[in-house]
Amino acid sequence: MAHGDITHIDIPVADLAAASAFYSKLFGWNIAEMPGFEGYPMWQAPNGISGGGLAPRDDGFTQPRSYVEVDSIDDTIAAAKEAGATVAAEKQPITETSAWAVIVDPDGNHIGLFEGVVG
Repeated sequence: MAHGDITHIDIPVADLAAASAFYSKLFGWNIAEMPGFEGYPMWQAPNGISGGGLAPRDDGFTQPRSYVEVDSIDDTIAAAKEAGATVAAEKQPITETSAWAVIVDPDGNHIGLFEGVVG
């Protein structure tokens, strides 16, 4: 993926098993937990390209969130702040070679940032 591509969509859910069954049946998504990511079932659309995760819903995560591939989370956060955004979640590691963060644009939309390679 290149800088600016949508790489992942997380969907907040209250019941991971029920949500997995719902989305799998409704859209034909392949949903499975990956080794090292237990409790975070990953979904993949039939096209084999689109995908994301089913994540526990909480007070700060109530709507689906798209993640955008960036060359540098640090540089993107700095540019976003300069343009009027705030940070909802600071940069956090996923694996040794990847990380994520969440910014809030000037209209209040939460946008995830993804950097690196998983796997």
